[in-house]
Amino acid sequence: MEQEVDGWIERLRQCKPLDEAEVKKLCDKAREVLVEESSVQPVRSPVTVCGDTHGQFHDLAELFRVGGESPDTNYLFMGDYVDRGYHSVETASLLVALKLRYRDRITILRGNHEARQVSQVYSFYDECLRKYGTANVWRYFTDLFDYLPLTAIIDNQVFCLHGGLSPSVDTLDHIRALDRVQEVPHEGPMCDLLWSDPDERCGWGISPRGAGYTFGQDISESFSHTNGLSLIARAHQLVMEGYIWAHDRAVVTIFSAPNYCYRSGNLAAIMEIDEHMNFSFLQFDPAPRSKEPTVFRRIPDYFL
Repeated sequence: MEQEVDGWIERLRQCKPLDEAEVKKLCDKAREVLVEESSVQPVRSPVTVCGDTHGQFHDLAELFRVGGESPDTNYLFMGDYVDRGYHSVETASLLVALKLRYRDRITILRGNHEARQVSQVYSFYDECLRKYGTANVWRYFTDLFDYLPLTAIIDNQVFCLHGGLSPSVDTLDHIRALDRVQEVPHEGPMCDLLWSDPDERCGWGISPRGAGYTFGQDISESFSHTNGLSLIARAHQLVMEGYIWAHDRAVVTIFSAPNYCYRSGNLAAIMEIDEHMNFSFLQFDPAPRSKEPTVFRRIPDYFL
């Protein structure tokens, strides 16, 4: 099996998609790995923490060039592998294949786009139809996404997740007790973890996204104190420098898709955490891209 997966990784690194039967086998095998992981998956330092990649395959290759190839560098990806970019199939396939091959070296969390309803609208579904002629590959991946861990914790100190906190969740044990193997609900704790955003105002607020909440510094500091955390790291929001601190450095947002949607002009960043829990950030520009595929259906512009 290892030899077969190595062959898949080699092809995927060249941005060559697997065929439908290979994707099915990849997802079936990866499910066996992910089902054993916790909804608060423990991760050891040193590790490099990454935000959204959104199908921007050439920029993912640039991320590995800047941060170090897998498995030489340990990685934690905080979701949103699909939608927006032109290579969601190859991006998701490569990250899942690396997870299957090097399960202890790479952690992949669920983002709000790793969901049927969102990825049907924001291009992953259409990309699968265009590349395979059927929706089967989209189904294999969205079924697998149900098994992705919701959050991770590095050395019991740095809490990592895609979106943010939830008024329904006080402790990490609440998250461990969630039944995560389902489509992302429209509301409730699982939805909030994947959709919420930090805010400058105190307390909980209504999210402009229509799902999740905004949460203030009082909320993040209380959650960190209760759970013995030194930092909350999350993704989910476009930030022009690739990373940004919030809540008096209690929260950091990391975004790893440079020039998001091929037009936002932002830098990307990744966060390196060494074995002494020192943080450093690497920023990078978009990679050069070859000719883009013809996309006939324009995806909605609202930045989820």
